[in-house]
Amino acid sequence: MNYVIIGNGTAAVGTIEGIRAVDREGPITVISEEPYHVYGRPLISYLLLGKTTEEKMLQYRPADFYEKNGVKTLLGRRALKVDPTAKAVHLEDGASVPYDRLCICTGSRPFVPPMEGLDAVEDKTSFMTLDDAKHLDAMLGEHNDKRVLIIGAGLIGLKCAEGIYQRVRELTVIDLAPRILPNVLTEAPASILQKHIESKGVRFLLGDSVQRFAPHTAHLQSGGAVDFDVLVVAVGVRPNTELAAGAGCEVERGILTDARSATTVPDIYAAGDCTVSHDIAADTDRILAILPNAYMQGETAGRCMAGDDAVFDKAIPMNASGFMGLHMITAGSYDGETYLEQDEAHYKLLVTRDNRLVGFIMIGDVDRAGIYTSLIRDRVPLDSIDFDLIREKPQLMAFSRAERAKKLGGIHG
Repeated sequence: MNYVIIGNGTAAVGTIEGIRAVDREGPITVISEEPYHVYGRPLISYLLLGKTTEEKMLQYRPADFYEKNGVKTLLGRRALKVDPTAKAVHLEDGASVPYDRLCICTGSRPFVPPMEGLDAVEDKTSFMTLDDAKHLDAMLGEHNDKRVLIIGAGLIGLKCAEGIYQRVRELTVIDLAPRILPNVLTEAPASILQKHIESKGVRFLLGDSVQRFAPHTAHLQSGGAVDFDVLVVAVGVRPNTELAAGAGCEVERGILTDARSATTVPDIYAAGDCTVSHDIAADTDRILAILPNAYMQGETAGRCMAGDDAVFDKAIPMNASGFMGLHMITAGSYDGETYLEQDEAHYKLLVTRDNRLVGFIMIGDVDRAGIYTSLIRDRVPLDSIDFDLIREKPQLMAFSRAERAKKLGGIHG
């Protein structure tokens, strides 16, 4: 069996490891437009902050990851078209790569809305890739004298702010939404996080947007203006679905797959940010551009490509992040009955529905939050555990002996 993967992120890693769990010999080829060994994309903010190096980022998987898994890499080369009849991927340089089974892991790209005058801004970038981080680093220079404007107060914009706030003279974040992280947090925890970030010198202009740009000034819908030297556009992302659509795969906002990560075209699979997943917490289909889901979906694709009968039916929205020393973990849906703990040091919201934990938000003390995530993913009935105990503090003692053994990998306790 000849395997080909388009893309080289977390979903591709899962696909490679899924294939090799079943088939140790079949050749695997990875095609990627980026020229780099697979790297931890969320680490680009820490690269700018000086907490990591490019060399360490590329150790997201060992340097010999491809060699150990028998993977041929075509890095820095762009896939132009997938021909499902000929079973070949055509590259921009004219080469053609045959496949028996293909997995599309093309991820997403920055969404840049039309904004008047944006073309006149010379020092600008998005913030998704290692090259974006390198470009931003070069624009900031070494003198900490730049004024930076970030458009977007979502995860990408705030991680960018974290990476550069100690390296700039002024840092302003603008978002049309009335709060930061509008797709992740409700109003109260968003306010807690915003105050913390503001304490580090970041200025937010929320409920506002850019009407037009001059070369170094953003004129706002509210009538105000923000002067800047460097612009970062972090409004959002769009899934890269063009190759799949061109191959005849069914595409809505993202590529449609079944629980086996198979598309609607035989022998073509898809995984990661470019796909639509079924969110089990909210019982709806949506884009879930989240690393754990990308890996598990990719692993499922790899196993099934190699002849296994795996399924991935545990997709949920989740985020685990830190912003300037304050940690946050969220997961699932916030629609249901709520339990709230809040003080100056931490915030914890648990959401239950139909005898299940369906979501949570934790800021500050996030110790053992993975137990809550497991409850959501595994759809554990709350009357089968001591939920009163686990509600106060996530701990394995709330589970039966048999369940503890499962979560500890067979170790009884």
